[in-house]
Amino acid sequence: MEIKEVVKERYGQAALRVTTGGSSCCGAAPAGLNCCDPITSNLYDAEQKGQIPETAVLASLGCGNPTALAELKPGETVLDLGSGGGIDVLLSARRVAPGGKVYGLDMTDEMLALANENKRKSGIDNVEFLKGEIENIPLPANSVDVIISNCVINLSANKDRVLAEAYRVLKPGGRLAVSDVVTKGEMLPEIRQSVLLWVGCISGALEENEYQAKLAAAGFDQISVEPTRVYRIEDAREFLSQSGIDVDSIAPEVDGKFMSAFIRAVKPAAKSCCSPTCCS
Repeated sequence: MEIKEVVKERYGQAALRVTTGGSSCCGAAPAGLNCCDPITSNLYDAEQKGQIPETAVLASLGCGNPTALAELKPGETVLDLGSGGGIDVLLSARRVAPGGKVYGLDMTDEMLALANENKRKSGIDNVEFLKGEIENIPLPANSVDVIISNCVINLSANKDRVLAEAYRVLKPGGRLAVSDVVTKGEMLPEIRQSVLLWVGCISGALEENEYQAKLAAAGFDQISVEPTRVYRIEDAREFLSQSGIDVDSIAPEVDGKFMSAFIRAVKPAAKSCCSPTCCS
C-alpha cells in the first residue's frame, strides 16, 4: 500500500474514533501505546481550546501550533494544508475576521465530515473545507495570503510538488507558516526509519537543511526553521524498545536529532516593470 493510502486510512480511523468519544492519537496506534506524547500534547492553551468544539481538539494530530506563531491579520485569506478535524482552521478564522476567510484542505472523507460538524458547532461562518490533496491544491494561483499546516507536509511522498503548489496559490508577498517534524544531521537509515515511525506515525521528515533547500528551489525566500520542541531519546524509549531496538546503544544517534519546528518562508513580491518592452 502506498503512503498516501496508509495516511488516508489511519487518519480516517482517527476521525472515527473521535466521533465515538475516543482520542485520535496517531491513527491506528497499538492498544496501550501512547505513541504521540509528547509530540501532540499541550500544543494549545486553555483559552484556545475554549474557543472551539472539544472534538476539534481531540482530532488534533499536529506537532505544533501554527496559529500561535503565524502573524494573521483581519481580512486575510488563509489555507490550512491537511486540516483534519479543523482545529487550526477554526482558530485562524477568528483571527482573520472581519473580512477574512480560511480554507481547510483534506483528502480524508471522515476528517472532512468531522471538520464540517465542528464548524457547525462553533458557529464560525468564514470557513470552507475542501476535499483534495496537498500535492494538487484546488484553488487558483495567487489567491491566498497565508498557508499554514500542522505536521502534514512530512507525510507527503512528493514534498517538492507540495511546496510548488503552495508557491503557486500564494499571492506575491504571501507567507508560508507551517509546523512540521524535521531532523538534524544524518543518521543510519534503519535508525531514522524506526524513530520516524514513532515521531510522526508514518512520517517522512526532512533534514532541516534539505527542507530549506526545497523551499528555495520552489521559489521562496526569507526562509527560516525555528525549533519548537526537541525530542529526547527517553521520549521514544517505550516505542523503540517494543520494536526490538536497543535504545541505549542508539541514543547518541537519536537524542536531540528530531524536532518539531516552525518553518517560515515568503513568496517574493511581484517586481515592478521598468523596461519599455517588459509588458509587451
